Amino acid sequence: MFRKVVQITNNFKLKHKLIISYILVVMIPVMIVGGGVVGYFRSQAMDRAIDQATNNVEKTKSQLGNMLRIPMDVSNTLMLDEDLEDVVTTRYESVLELTKAYLDYDDFLRFRFTYREIGDVRFYYDNPTLINNLELIPIDENISTAKWYQQALHTKSVIWAYIDDKEPIPVQKLSLIRQLPFPDHRTSGVLMVSLDQNELNRMLLQEPFETVIADEAGNVVAAKNPGFVGKTLESLDYGVDLGQLEKGSHKLDINDEPSYMIVDELIPENSMNGLRIVSVFSTESIVKDANRVSVVGLIIILLVLLIALAFVYIVSFLTSNRLLRLSRHLNRLALGDLNVVSRIDGNDEIGQLSRQFNYMVESIRTLMAQIVEKTEQNTALEIAQREIKLKMMASQINPHFLFNALESIRMNAHMKGEKEIANVVRLLGRLMRKNLEVGRERTPLREEIEMVRSYLEIQKFRYEERLKYELDVDSLANEIRIPPLIIQPLVENAVVHGVEDKEDGVMVNIDIQFKGEILVIRVRDNGLGMTPERLEEVKSWISSPDEPEKNRIGLRNVHQRLILSYGEEHGLKISSEYGTGTEFTFTIPVNV
Repeated sequence: MFRKVVQITNNFKLKHKLIISYILVVMIPVMIVGGGVVGYFRSQAMDRAIDQATNNVEKTKSQLGNMLRIPMDVSNTLMLDEDLEDVVTTRYESVLELTKAYLDYDDFLRFRFTYREIGDVRFYYDNPTLINNLELIPIDENISTAKWYQQALHTKSVIWAYIDDKEPIPVQKLSLIRQLPFPDHRTSGVLMVSLDQNELNRMLLQEPFETVIADEAGNVVAAKNPGFVGKTLESLDYGVDLGQLEKGSHKLDINDEPSYMIVDELIPENSMNGLRIVSVFSTESIVKDANRVSVVGLIIILLVLLIALAFVYIVSFLTSNRLLRLSRHLNRLALGDLNVVSRIDGNDEIGQLSRQFNYMVESIRTLMAQIVEKTEQNTALEIAQREIKLKMMASQINPHFLFNALESIRMNAHMKGEKEIANVVRLLGRLMRKNLEVGRERTPLREEIEMVRSYLEIQKFRYEERLKYELDVDSLANEIRIPPLIIQPLVENAVVHGVEDKEDGVMVNIDIQFKGEILVIRVRDNGLGMTPERLEEVKSWISSPDEPEKNRIGLRNVHQRLILSYGEEHGLKISSEYGTGTEFTFTIPVNV
């Protein structure tokens, strides 16, 4: 696995390696640490917000408790007030008498002036002679059937509730409701002490979060937003049943927004029910500042990382560019340019490689000069040796004597009317004349083809119908200069082996055509051909540095001369199939 990772890494460019390493080793860890720090700050901010909201609820609970003690003290005072008992239990004979009694009793008014937390004080009693002056109120059918009134008559405890009855002047305030018994008269009334709404709301105005106070029925009795007073908790659309929530902090989604809700309860002394304090704040509002600080910090970190990334990129680009320049110099050297000089400055490792490269090129240039000089000497010597061999082959008999003798025979045959013999002798003389010129380095293809045609005509005279031939030469190739005696040995091989090995004779095809800038020369025959084993032996013989079979010296000579003149890729190629024939192919580069 490790080796595979190393192999994949080695396939990356140096620039990409540096950038990827920087991203993996620096950027990603820094971003992870930054994200962790941001998360930590958010968590700390949220914890502080929850603690603050809890403390605020506790403070509100304490303030509310202090405020509720005032109506509780008022109710305790009125419970022992004999003047109140006399006023409400007396049966008045006239309105004047009732008015005088109302004017003499001013305790309710005094409580409102004394305590700013008190909004109203009302006492409900079943005395038809009383008149409703919004303080002392006789019981009628609406009041007697009210839920709060019935609850008060059936308990000795204090009831706290938001009164929203349809009275001529409705209360619509948080009120203390309790029964005041008159043992001497064996009757009782219901006292209602209402808190001043402005004082309740003012207590919540300083709260940083949305805070409401609700009674047992879910009616909002006080709120930071005064518009909530009189509504129910259900109508505030918190998306949760507050009656089922226990005291403490709760994480909720309110209006599809992550929020926290702090719930607490206050049950005053001697009360049968209590009040619920609810504080709500959204997570976004709490972490807003933390997010702002985190974003600024992340932007600064990101800018630093990007600047560092740009610096790494510039360094990697400069390093890669110098390496690429050195690589291009190496490519030029690999293509054979020994005059390349590396001019990469610097004293670092790349600069040292550049200087060592120049030393290496100079050494290669010196060695190549020595090798070329030695090769030229060896080549000249080998060519001289092969020219001597070729001339020795052409000079096995005295060419001038043969030519003069053949010319005499031709003239004698012509004078006696033997035209066919005369033509063959003429062709043989032309062939011998070409042998006299064999020492030339290059000869036009046209002259080589004439010599091949002369040879074929002579052989046709000998073998008659057993020999047939075709010459297909591109007319544009006539003046291409090639080494002499390069095609004739191949034709001779095709004729000799084809006619001798096949009773019905042989067909020899000479095809010379252009293929781009290359002249392709093919000599084919439909003779007996060679077995695969024999074909491999012949290929081995013509390429061997040792002297081959005597009857293969012509093929080897052609092959070696082609290689020496044009290179290995232009040497003689042989293909043969037993029973089908043999094909010799070689190529001549036109621009050489």
